[in-house]
Amino acid sequence: MTLQQLRYLIAIAEYGSINAAAQNLYASQSNLSTAIKELEQELGITVFTRSNRGVTLTNDGTELLGYARQVIEQADMLETRYADKGATHLRLAVSTQHYAFSVQAFVNVVEACEGDEYEFILREATTAEIIDDVRTFRSEVGILYTDDFNRRVLQKAFDDADVAYFPLFDARVHVFVGEHHPLANAKQLRPEDLADYPRYSFEQGTTNSFYYSEEPLSHLPHKRNIRISDRGTLTNLLTSYNGYTLSTGVLSAEMHSGIASIPLATEEDMQVGYIMHNERRPSELLLRYIDELHAIIGADPTVVPHR
Repeated sequence: MTLQQLRYLIAIAEYGSINAAAQNLYASQSNLSTAIKELEQELGITVFTRSNRGVTLTNDGTELLGYARQVIEQADMLETRYADKGATHLRLAVSTQHYAFSVQAFVNVVEACEGDEYEFILREATTAEIIDDVRTFRSEVGILYTDDFNRRVLQKAFDDADVAYFPLFDARVHVFVGEHHPLANAKQLRPEDLADYPRYSFEQGTTNSFYYSEEPLSHLPHKRNIRISDRGTLTNLLTSYNGYTLSTGVLSAEMHSGIASIPLATEEDMQVGYIMHNERRPSELLLRYIDELHAIIGADPTVVPHR
């Protein structure tokens, strides 16, 4: 299997025919056809079904296409990274659950960077994606939470991905509601107080397991659930409707005006930490990012920092 074969595969899938792919790649149809035939023989699968209207991916071909895109993306990143061997190229890629403090730490590092050339990447992703990003070196660090319910399952996932987990802070579970919510003035809430209100949570894609949820107590049954994929939508829902979400109690700047954070009476505690690949040596930017995380966390009275 070669990178060229994978590039041909991607092009044919995108253009829908070998002829169109060949024209756009300035290559011959025979070269593309031979490359795909050799790939199919090597892997023992059929990648495309062929007809007068072009080609269509098989189920095996669709799965292979996903892997091929990841490989080519990584190869392109390598070529870009080392294209100018004499230049100092600064890079930081972070994958995180939907936490404002992890975004703020990222912004602080970006603003303080004085390099002539750099690349910063921030991905707010699902739990499974975060682990896979760090496993495949797509991101240097991943930010996520654990608790007594999910810790054993996530630790197994960490071990399988060859990543290490480092705690940042412990926090009580808090309920986030809009300032006009009927429960907004409560000093403390119980889980049963929330039964009549919609619960907001972040969608986890194909790995939609209770153990991979970003919110604690996700395993408790609830009649009304609204799943979203970005923090902006969550903020709008909290300020506009009478739903709630569960989190660490750390409010972002945009949440301080309009959202109340109320402790939940439960024995469950949250621990937020970061994961790094065991074979990765932290860069200067990554160490700076971790320092920024500790600084932001240390200034919040609702959490217990780890050092």
